[in-house]
Amino acid sequence: MRTGSEPTTARSALRARLWLSLWGLAWAIFGTAVFALVGRPGWAAACGVLWLVAAVDMTVILRHIRQGPHYQPGRDVPPYRPAYTRPPPFRRPPRHGHP
Repeated sequence: MRTGSEPTTARSALRARLWLSLWGLAWAIFGTAVFALVGRPGWAAACGVLWLVAAVDMTVILRHIRQGPHYQPGRDVPPYRPAYTRPPPFRRPPRHGHP
């Protein structure tokens, strides 16, 4: 059910993001090493930048996990209550008379 408050109550699957970050970090390290050995410094630098991005992302994810259930809810943390709003009244679409 959409309530309209999703940006403020959104939750992230931090453990899934952590595994994806580790996967990207491993491939970036592998790519940096292979391209450096093959003699492609441009591609090695690009993989090095990806390595840095994945490492920073993993650091942020680990920080959020360590901050506790506010950022990483478990099964014992109840979901946010949806904002109570009344549904809009039903309106019949206008009839268009075509000549």
